[in-house]
Amino acid sequence: MCGIAGLFDLRGKRDFSRDLVRRMNDVQVHRGPDEGGYHFEPGIALAHRRLSIIDLSTGQQPLFNEDGSVAVVFNGEIYNFQELVPELEALGHAFHTRSDTEVIVHAWEAWGEDCVQRFRGMFAFALWDRNRETLFLARDRLAVKPLFYALLPDGTFAFGSELKVLMQHPLLDRRIDAHAVEEYFALGYVAEPRTIFAGAKKLGAAETLCVRRGQPVPQPRCYWDVHFMLDNPLSLAEASAELTARLRESVRLRMIAEVPLGAFLSGGVDSSAVVATMAGLSDEPVHTCSIAFDDPAFNESDFAQKVADRYRTNHYVETVKSDDFDLIDTLAGLYDEPYADSSAIPTWRVCQLARKRVTVALSGDGGDESFGGYRRYRLHLMEERMRGALPLGVRQPMFGLLGRLYPKADWAPRMFRAKTTFQALARDSLQAYFHSVSILRDAMRRQLFSNRFRSELAGYNAIEVFRRHAATAHTDDALALIQYVDLKTYLVGDINTKVDRASMAHSLEVREPLMDHKLVEWLATLPSGLKVKGQEGKYLFKKAMEPLLPNDVLYRPKMGFSVPLSRWFRGPLRERVRQTVLGETLAATGIFNPDYLRHLVDAHQSGARDYSSPLWSLMMFEAFVRSSGGCPARAPELAAAV
Repeated sequence: MCGIAGLFDLRGKRDFSRDLVRRMNDVQVHRGPDEGGYHFEPGIALAHRRLSIIDLSTGQQPLFNEDGSVAVVFNGEIYNFQELVPELEALGHAFHTRSDTEVIVHAWEAWGEDCVQRFRGMFAFALWDRNRETLFLARDRLAVKPLFYALLPDGTFAFGSELKVLMQHPLLDRRIDAHAVEEYFALGYVAEPRTIFAGAKKLGAAETLCVRRGQPVPQPRCYWDVHFMLDNPLSLAEASAELTARLRESVRLRMIAEVPLGAFLSGGVDSSAVVATMAGLSDEPVHTCSIAFDDPAFNESDFAQKVADRYRTNHYVETVKSDDFDLIDTLAGLYDEPYADSSAIPTWRVCQLARKRVTVALSGDGGDESFGGYRRYRLHLMEERMRGALPLGVRQPMFGLLGRLYPKADWAPRMFRAKTTFQALARDSLQAYFHSVSILRDAMRRQLFSNRFRSELAGYNAIEVFRRHAATAHTDDALALIQYVDLKTYLVGDINTKVDRASMAHSLEVREPLMDHKLVEWLATLPSGLKVKGQEGKYLFKKAMEPLLPNDVLYRPKMGFSVPLSRWFRGPLRERVRQTVLGETLAATGIFNPDYLRHLVDAHQSGARDYSSPLWSLMMFEAFVRSSGGCPARAPELAAAV
């Protein structure tokens, strides 16, 4: 795995500062500690950090075509590169390395912008074609690998694998994007294509961007989408057999490496299925890594051990203390913008453990979205049946009133926590799903933000992110719609972001067999009833894995990869929460209503409410503000208007 960076002069052929480009590259040295490479010519600068995985001796980058007119810097893996080499050789292209990177330059020469259609893998790359004076950027279909870019005031186009790369440039507009703040406090991340900074963007999933000298920067082009057809007539037995075969193919492709390879093993269905499949494809014991927690409520290590014992893996376990909260500031520097998924802590730890043993690790990420594994999916389908019984005109006033009157009861047994259900029933399907996944729901965000900041938002609501994607889903199936939205938002903005930054912090490459685009496409053809059946999520996946995994691994309640925030904030982090949320850093931004901040802290610490997720999101926002050097020039103006 690697890091890429570069600058392109859209107006002429200036020579870029080599010191600046080296700083941009050095700030991401963790992504590629093995080597650094550069290419400079008038009007273009390319930089690369390398973590050697395939073709260790000759895969250095930037990598060029035969006459040196096309150069590429690449982060990721093209898993089908060995299939493409003979096809490109037949077209007259000569290969000088055994790396997947060289396939990209020749595929560009052969197929132009459509070359990405031929690649099967995870990738973010930038390709320079001198003869066409064109810079071509691309990101893989499910946005496993990141790519940021910015158009600067002097006509420079900058790009990099992490936002911190662009932050090295003095001309980057680092004013906070108000819409990004709204998205963050709703979703826990800033959704593509925004970043927290007004002057930078993320290239989205399955997008390319073709930038030509002397021309305006166009909008990115989408080259792929998943279509939930739901019309595949396979029986359960037939679908199980085909799923097993497709999973084996996906895992086999991701086991190609010239360095030590292993897998994460949490004890959940997804990672256990990947490990079981790897064991069936390997003559040697698989290296597996697990994190155990000293708090039994969060510990899955016994289930991971069962799978490790069954397949005789070389299993490595480290126990993390339940008060492992020393990473807060580390995470802020890692993600470069606010990021509120607290499972980033154990993810960082398991990557740290894995890197002691292997350079490449396979994971089970992406299974919940495609197989229908989230508990929220089952709850949404139950609510959908209730919504279907009454028209919206009846539901809105009736359940809206009940939602307002019914007390919030975080402390009560789940069956008595009806406030959220009433609120969901008063909404349409997409609004209800957005409501269910929001960290701070609409009413809470209205109270959270200051009057002046709400005017900055000008009515913008983060549900627009969901609406934008729902408009292209082309399905009215209740489950398929929210799966599609999650594939476009939560998987990209939360899961893939978390794993990429945590793994790259330890120079570890993580590969995700369950995100193979051909597998995702095929799963989208299957009826929703094969994914969620009654109260059983991942129905087909679990049935297919029954011959390979113990029933208590397959059918136990989903635990998740979480940490005890609620207890932390009332116990060992009590004073830190109070000082952080009510301190000067957040107050100086002018974004927040101080009275509501105090309510969140007091109500949580008194035990009246569980506000652990909102408080964590505020702590991570505060850490971001400190690590990035504070808010923009408008902050004092906002602060004065609270």
